[in-house]
Amino acid sequence: MSVETSALEKNRGVVPPAVKKLLTNAPLIAAVITVLLILVGQIISPGFGSYPQVVSMLRVACFLGFIAIGQTIVILSGGDGIDLSVGKVATFAAIIASKLMEGSNAGLVAGIVIPLLVGAAIGVVNGLGILYLRIPPFVMTLGMMGVVHGLILAYTGGVAGGRSAPALTALVNGKWILGIPGVLFLWIIAIVAVTYFLRRTSAGWNLYAVGANREAARLSGVPVTRTVLLAYCASGIFAALGGIMLLGYTETVFLNLADDYTLRSVAAVVIGGTLVAGGVGGYLGSAIGAVLLTVLGSFLTTVNMPESGRIIVNGLVLIVLLAAYGRQRRLRT
Repeated sequence: MSVETSALEKNRGVVPPAVKKLLTNAPLIAAVITVLLILVGQIISPGFGSYPQVVSMLRVACFLGFIAIGQTIVILSGGDGIDLSVGKVATFAAIIASKLMEGSNAGLVAGIVIPLLVGAAIGVVNGLGILYLRIPPFVMTLGMMGVVHGLILAYTGGVAGGRSAPALTALVNGKWILGIPGVLFLWIIAIVAVTYFLRRTSAGWNLYAVGANREAARLSGVPVTRTVLLAYCASGIFAALGGIMLLGYTETVFLNLADDYTLRSVAAVVIGGTLVAGGVGGYLGSAIGAVLLTVLGSFLTTVNMPESGRIIVNGLVLIVLLAAYGRQRRLRT
């Protein structure tokens, strides 16, 4: 056997580094799957991939996208970080906003600021319970989900009321430039700002350091407690922001308005390549994951899959992704 033949045999099946990098680029893979779903949907149902329909799907995706900002930050902070209260916080924020706005622009500022403060307060309580009472994040935020549900019932008396301010509705549903609603421009600004924060600021670097190894971060002088506390505070704020934007879309509220956004926000983060172990990932991937989940939901509706089937598919997607990233966690540790 010649030297050339031996070399070919030795290298057979070896994936080039550039190709391997592409195959492990979670945001890129999610983006490709999203485009393929749109193309297949267009073939099955002409109009699915039309410009107005794509813009509409992106608008719906932004609600999940805002909530996924906080979820991304919490998961990046490590320590098995997760926030299972985001769906209820978003619902509570929307209910408070609708009550304060009552269909009038006069209550717009209060209807935005107060729900954001409430979301921040809930996030701080989550962080304090996790940091000082040593309650696991899963348990703490799951318990907070029940607490917020009780607060919703106490606040509404079991009957949600109020309406979105016209200005908020115009932001979310109105067509601005090229038929694109203002909320999409707001989301683009948020994507750029959060990505810059995570990648180009000391606070963002601290978050990655804490997520990678809290003890090493503490020994390096990183304020671990403050970083984790602010992460959960941010999760509450962005969950509330997502709820407010969702109110602008629906114009009215109901008691379980954003409940299904909890697990979907986790799925969006994982789809985007952020490790559940923390310390690795970013928000751009989460934003793409939010778009993918929204397009997938629209696609399943287009093929007339019943709601039960759509829920099962979304659950399976989350299980498969968490299993895959669980393997990466073991490799890292």
